[in-house]
Amino acid sequence: MEKNVELLKSLPKVDSILNDDRIKNLNNVPYSLVIGTIREELDSIREGILNGIVNEISTDEIVNNIINSIENKNEMHLKRVINATGTVLHTNLGRACLSKAAVEAVVNTSQNYSNLEFDLEKGERGSRYSHVEKLICKITGAQAAMVVNNNAAAVMLVLSTLCKEKEAIVSRGQLVEVGGSFRIPAVMEQSGAKLMEVGTTNRTHLYDYESAINSNTGVILRVHQSNYKILGFTEEVPIEELKKLGEKYSIPVVEDIGSGIFIDLEKYGFVHEPTVQESILKGIDVVTFSGDKMLGGPQAGIIAGKKQYIDLMKKNQLTRALR
Repeated sequence: MEKNVELLKSLPKVDSILNDDRIKNLNNVPYSLVIGTIREELDSIREGILNGIVNEISTDEIVNNIINSIENKNEMHLKRVINATGTVLHTNLGRACLSKAAVEAVVNTSQNYSNLEFDLEKGERGSRYSHVEKLICKITGAQAAMVVNNNAAAVMLVLSTLCKEKEAIVSRGQLVEVGGSFRIPAVMEQSGAKLMEVGTTNRTHLYDYESAINSNTGVILRVHQSNYKILGFTEEVPIEELKKLGEKYSIPVVEDIGSGIFIDLEKYGFVHEPTVQESILKGIDVVTFSGDKMLGGPQAGIIAGKKQYIDLMKKNQLTRALR
């Protein structure tokens, strides 16, 4: 105990550390950062002494720790890395790399004012969706489209708009979890939709969906299993049959196809993955997908489909928070 008291007394004062030449020579470092880091270091040592971890005091070591901490706080933490994981579109390493042309366009526009939400022809407030909606519709064949900040947000907005306080029917085998603990059931709960899971993990039939339909059904939801596959004794309902079922009961069919592919990759030797165009061509009412994976763009969630539903989403108050 006496040793701890002596160690505490020997701790250098804040002023003495500030007067150390090494601290004085720190250029272009805000005083608040310096003083705050000094106090953090002294508090840490003081706690170590009281817990019996620190047995000696070295002023030189304290100053060096402070300088290292300041340098660490000042450096850019987002750094360029080499992706040697074997996974091309690694979600923890920034996903798809932007092309040089895209980066130059972003820099050129971001360094100046832009017509983000201004109609230059009419001289009045415009819509930020106008810059991308026509392009998305032209490529996918959708009637309307909009963009939010990621695909999880897209799913949440769709469900909040079409299924709040109503039931969303989804196959048990499609209740997926992807990176960052993003779980379909949790997103549905946050959106205000009520989960109505049907079928079993490996087999779901059309009659499972139909028997679950009632007056409180909001949507029929199809979720693409992008990061796993169930093999063996399996059964799932083709999206075309779900669409017919939705039409029969006037219920919109929503499909989350995940990474968002525009090109059939089979001709390049890959396993077939559903494309956005295929879903739209089959008459799916609303399709959601990512813009930052197979499309090679920035993080984004894209919603495409029937105009009557997309227009409702644009008016949803949640849209502003998710855009």
